[in-house]
Amino acid sequence: MSSTSNEATAAPDIGRSPGAARAATPAAHLYRVAWRWHLYAGLFVIPFLVVLALSGGVYLFKPQLDRLMYPQTVAPAETALLPSQQLAAAQVAYPGATVTKFKPAPAPDRSAEVLLTSEGGRDLTVFVDPYTARVLGERDEKDNLQYYALKLHTELLAGDLGDRAIEIAACWAIVLLISGLYLWWPRKAFKVWGTLLPRLDRSNRRIFYRDLHVVPGFWAALLVFFMLITGLPATGFWGEQFVNVWGHFPEQMWDDVPRSTSPKAASPPGGGQADREEQRPAPAADDSARATLDSVVATAERRAIAPGYSVGLPQGPEGVYTVSVFPDDPAGEAMLHIDQYSGDVLADIRWQQYGVVPRAVELGLALHEGRYFGLANQLLMLGACVAVVLLAVTGTVMWWTRRPKGRIGAPATPRDMPLWRGAAAIMVVLGAVFPLMGLSLLAVLALDHLLVDRIPALRRILA
Repeated sequence: MSSTSNEATAAPDIGRSPGAARAATPAAHLYRVAWRWHLYAGLFVIPFLVVLALSGGVYLFKPQLDRLMYPQTVAPAETALLPSQQLAAAQVAYPGATVTKFKPAPAPDRSAEVLLTSEGGRDLTVFVDPYTARVLGERDEKDNLQYYALKLHTELLAGDLGDRAIEIAACWAIVLLISGLYLWWPRKAFKVWGTLLPRLDRSNRRIFYRDLHVVPGFWAALLVFFMLITGLPATGFWGEQFVNVWGHFPEQMWDDVPRSTSPKAASPPGGGQADREEQRPAPAADDSARATLDSVVATAERRAIAPGYSVGLPQGPEGVYTVSVFPDDPAGEAMLHIDQYSGDVLADIRWQQYGVVPRAVELGLALHEGRYFGLANQLLMLGACVAVVLLAVTGTVMWWTRRPKGRIGAPATPRDMPLWRGAAAIMVVLGAVFPLMGLSLLAVLALDHLLVDRIPALRRILA
C-alpha cells in the first residue's frame, strides 16, 4: 500500500476536502461513504439538535425556576388547615372555576396547589398557603417559560408535525453518532492529543476546530446517545408503538380505570314494592357520607404515598378520586383510584407492579429530565446539552470554512464501492426499529441515486 493510500485511510479528519481522499482502497472508500452520510445527517439534524439542547437545558431546571418565578415558599406553622379548606380558598378567589386537581404541600415550607380552569377558560395552578388559606398567586399552565420550553422540546410548537420531525431527527442523530465515531477512530498510531485531548493551537484553525469537534464528540457520544434513546419513548409515533408492544403499564393505571358505583344507581328499575324496599340504599350511602377530599388525602397518607402527590377530583357520576405521584426516584411512583361514594380504594398501583420495560422507561425519563439524583443529574444532562451545541457549532464552522465555494462539499460515492455489510446491517436495523427513520432513509437513498447521480448540476453542487 502506498504512503498516499495510508494517509487517506488513516487520517481521522472529518473536515478533509474530497480531493484529499482519492485512494482506491476499500478502507478509503468506506471512509468517504461514512463521511458523506455524516455530512448529510449533520446538515439535517443540527438545527433540531440545537433547539432540543437549548430548550431541554431550560426545562432541566424547572424546579428551581418554578421556585424563583412563583410563590411556592411559605412560612411553616404548627398546624395546617384541612385540604378542603385550602381548596375552598381557591374556589372563593376564582368563582365559577372548575377544579380538577389538588396537590397538598409536599414539604412544610411549600404551598399547596390547586389546578383549575377559570371561568374564562384559562388553565391555572393556584398557590395557597396551607396554614392560612391565603391565595399567594397563580401560574398559567399554557403561558409560562417552562411550558414553552417543553412544547419546543417535544414538538417545536408545531403539534404532531413537529413531533414527527423531532422523532426523525433523533433517529438520524444516532446515524450521526455512529458515523462520527467511525471517522474519529484512529487509523494510524494512537496519539492522545487530537484523539482523547484537543489541540487548542489557534494558529492552526483547521486543527483547532477539528479537535473541538472530534474530541468532545467522542467523550459525549455515549451520553448524547442515552439522551436520544430515553427521549424517544415520549415521541408521538414511535413512542406510542413502543408502548403498545413493549411498555404496558398496569391496566388500571390509564387504560382500565375503575369506576365509582353510586349506591342509588345500583338499584335496578322495576320489581315490586318489597323489592324496592329491600334495594333502597342504606342511610350510610347518602351524600353526607361520600368520600371527601380530606378523607382521600388521609387515605393517601395512611398508604404512605410519597410527598408531592396530587389528587384528581372525580369527573362525572362514575368518576374516581385519583391520587398519583411521580417523584424524582421512580421507585416511589404510585397511583390510587378511590370510589367517590364509599371511599374504597379500587386500585393501588405501585412501582413493583410495573414490567421490566416500563421500569426502564420511567428510570430513563427521570435521568433524561435530570430528576433522579438531584443537582448532579441536572448538571450532567446540562453538560450533554452544552456538548451538543458545541458539536453543532464546531461542525458547522468546520464544514463551512472547508467546503468548495458555492458547493456543499460532500465526497462522492465511489463507483466501485463494495457492499459495506456492517453499515448496511446497522441501517437496516435502525430502519426496522424506527419506521419513520427507515422511510426517510429510503427517501434519501432514492434522491441520491435517482437525482444526484443522474443530474450533473446537482452533483457539482454537492461535490
